[in-house]
Amino acid sequence: MLDTTVAAEANTVLNRLDEALIQHDIDAVLALFASECYWRDMLTFTWNIKTAEGKSGIRDMLESCLDQAQPHDWSLDEREVVTQTDDGVIEAWIVFETAVARGSGFMRIKDGHIWTLLTTMTELKGYEEPMGDSRPLGAKHGDDQGKPTWKEEREQELASLGIDTQPYVLIIGGGQGGIALGARLRQLGVPALIIEKNERPGDSWRKRYKSLCLHDPVWYDHLPYIKFPRNWPVFAPKDKIGDWLEMYAKVMELNYWGATEARQASYDESTGRWTVVVDRDGEQITLEPRHLVLATGMSAKPNVPTIEGQERFEGIQQHSSEHPGPDGMEGKKVAVIGSNNSAHDICAALAENGVDVTMIQRSSTHISRSESLMKYALGPLYSEEALANGITTEKADMLFASIPYALLADFQKPLFDEIRRVDADFYAKLEKAGFMLDFGPDDSGLFMKYLRRASGYYIDVGASQMIIDGRIKLESGAEVARLTKNSVELEDGRDIPADVVIYATGYGSMNGWAADLISQAVADKVGKVWGLGSDTPKDPGPWEGEQRNMWKPTQQEALWFHGGNLAQSRFYSHFLALQLKARMEGLNTPVYGQQSVHHLS
Repeated sequence: MLDTTVAAEANTVLNRLDEALIQHDIDAVLALFASECYWRDMLTFTWNIKTAEGKSGIRDMLESCLDQAQPHDWSLDEREVVTQTDDGVIEAWIVFETAVARGSGFMRIKDGHIWTLLTTMTELKGYEEPMGDSRPLGAKHGDDQGKPTWKEEREQELASLGIDTQPYVLIIGGGQGGIALGARLRQLGVPALIIEKNERPGDSWRKRYKSLCLHDPVWYDHLPYIKFPRNWPVFAPKDKIGDWLEMYAKVMELNYWGATEARQASYDESTGRWTVVVDRDGEQITLEPRHLVLATGMSAKPNVPTIEGQERFEGIQQHSSEHPGPDGMEGKKVAVIGSNNSAHDICAALAENGVDVTMIQRSSTHISRSESLMKYALGPLYSEEALANGITTEKADMLFASIPYALLADFQKPLFDEIRRVDADFYAKLEKAGFMLDFGPDDSGLFMKYLRRASGYYIDVGASQMIIDGRIKLESGAEVARLTKNSVELEDGRDIPADVVIYATGYGSMNGWAADLISQAVADKVGKVWGLGSDTPKDPGPWEGEQRNMWKPTQQEALWFHGGNLAQSRFYSHFLALQLKARMEGLNTPVYGQQSVHHLS
């Protein structure tokens, strides 16, 4: 920390905050906050992921949580420099403690008062992860010689967990989300079992269409503990990601059952246990975990629309999740219903292989060119340039998390205004080709669309130029009315010949998995998963201020949801793992601000 005027001002504010919190003087705390203020907390006060908005919201949170949390020892993080933005906002990294945890965070001070405050739980006291100086010895020396080797102990654990001993946590879904959470729980000593219907870790990527690749850059996509090597490609192909996940699961010693499908689950409130019946490669096994995590992903439960005439169509119908790629499509006419990432990827691969393909765009889509997204939106936090500026992946995650969702659109809009300006010719050509464009209902761009609805956008890695050039045919501006024997008919009467119809129509709410596995009553008890309550298309109000039901307690006891992209899987798995560890150790975890259910799906 530099001894500067802004550092001194930040230190003064933080010292006053520390003193007021220790004295439980809530009025004095509120006097330190600006009239417009936000406190985003991840577990340290609320045992929840919760943003308190405005002084009244902060007061309510502190009145409920302060006695239990017992915060103290707030100080500036001496490893970091206090800075000031061009518009005079002081930004400071902070550290603090509570009765049971150590925390870190980020504070913004505007005109002498706290504007935004992020507080996150770093570790539980007495249950720190064994790393650095406290890492395990590993080797068997002295009196330990002759005892079972690491290999023998590991084989025994794999043979026993789920058979002779029960996991504390059962994670359903072995993609990046389940694997990241499994790794976090492993380091915290929480017995966890991951089950996955595919045979091997990474198969959820390998078995998708051939052209699938990450549209997010490598700096954004690291998993916990093990970063991609420095020669890893910026945009990794699906099979490379699949192999990385398989390697990761092995070296992180995850308890992973492939070829295993959950059939039915129920919760016994009297015993506090789940009963989960699974099919493991043809063998029925009953598991009894304390906690159940659905890590089935935002892109796992296909949403296939019901369209008149589907039973009459004589060709092939596939959801995008079932589409293998262009092999076998030679000489066929393919209609792809949808205009988001998967639709563009599928259309591009078909067009590159000479297949006659038409994209049917029913509603407007946001497009960001990959290069522009990297330069203006992601680059300042996730790039080689960011690393050179001292912004590690961990710091980047915290900086992004420090912006309350209520303010994020305002932070994002200037970035996408600049993208729209520099790529004006590109957008003009797309619109001339008939493509319907948008930048979100408030012009805040791609990330807000993702956070609000997890759909409605495409990161352009080449398909847009194919639309401009006519290599991908485009029919836009009308809904699909029906299928005939050999075509797709739009509501305005246009008829598109088709031998194959691919539904790139996205995925349903994750609570649909709860309905299938547990019951519709439990799914309704939990309510809609994902979205902020922004009252924008596909994200109905009222305002929630956080992602619905993700990574935090739900209305169904001991049921959790974990998912999102690789970055979210990395970041939020830390907080979900801490919540599960605290419960396993019997810590008191009173949850403040649990969301009400306003929407069922």
